[in-house]
Amino acid sequence: MKWRRRIWRTAAAAIALGLGALLLIPVLIRGPADVASETPAAHSEPGAAEDAAATIQVMTLNLAHGRREGWHQAFDKRSTIEANLDEVGKVLRRERPDVVALQEADGPSVWSGKFNHVEYLARAAEYPHLFRGEHVRGLGLSYGTALVSRLPLADAVSHTFAASPPTLPKGFVAARVLWPGRPGLHLNVVSVHLDFSRESVRNKQVADLAEHLAKREGPKIVLGDFNDDWSRSGDSVRTLAERLQLRAYEPTAAKMATFPETGKRLDWILISPPLEFAEYRTLPDPLSDHRAVVAVLKIGDAKP
Repeated sequence: MKWRRRIWRTAAAAIALGLGALLLIPVLIRGPADVASETPAAHSEPGAAEDAAATIQVMTLNLAHGRREGWHQAFDKRSTIEANLDEVGKVLRRERPDVVALQEADGPSVWSGKFNHVEYLARAAEYPHLFRGEHVRGLGLSYGTALVSRLPLADAVSHTFAASPPTLPKGFVAARVLWPGRPGLHLNVVSVHLDFSRESVRNKQVADLAEHLAKREGPKIVLGDFNDDWSRSGDSVRTLAERLQLRAYEPTAAKMATFPETGKRLDWILISPPLEFAEYRTLPDPLSDHRAVVAVLKIGDAKP
């Protein structure tokens, strides 16, 4: 079964590369500029709690366009994709992260049911705030990165990295959240997805991301699919951590793979002082071809 899945995904990647040139045309025209937020989820909740929270919990997950561990989302009915997103919603309700970073998060796309996956998931998991960035748009496709949150999202931006043919565009979204009960302690939360094919492209994307985040004052939490691990000097995860003085949880530890097909740790949560890790887990739930990562964060002794 694994070899069949690998063959199909190789073929799908080749098709995607062929479509890439066409999809890149509108991207090249509009450039990698920031774009405005979409409409938030229809329901709402009160803002931050009055009492100061000792910790907050964050999570990252590559949604894989809603296909779960299937071969390709184009072969799934809308009802199947909705059921897959419902499973994600169950895990969110179980784990109760305050902020969730999503990658390969679809808007209405012909290959994944023609509906907004982020809005659907936010409703299913009862998250009142969302922001979705559209990094690929064209030929009936719409997808990118997103944040869903129990805490209000402020100053949200979406940024698409410079075109990198023949692969499709990647990017990030960023927003500020207020630590519950601590007026003035704003956290910059980022959901990022880097190119899978070339280290040279990832390094350019990391430089772009670092330049943007350096302008945002306050502690930073960078979550996402880096398509890279911590094995060599110059890896994109290490480069970003060094440039922005971010911390990773046990970066060289074994048995923390997030991409079962290769056994590599591609999905990361990076934090800046004064934040510290209180807990860090890779979830076993088969929600995608990637595994979700959850971290509980606390405030260290250093002043923000």
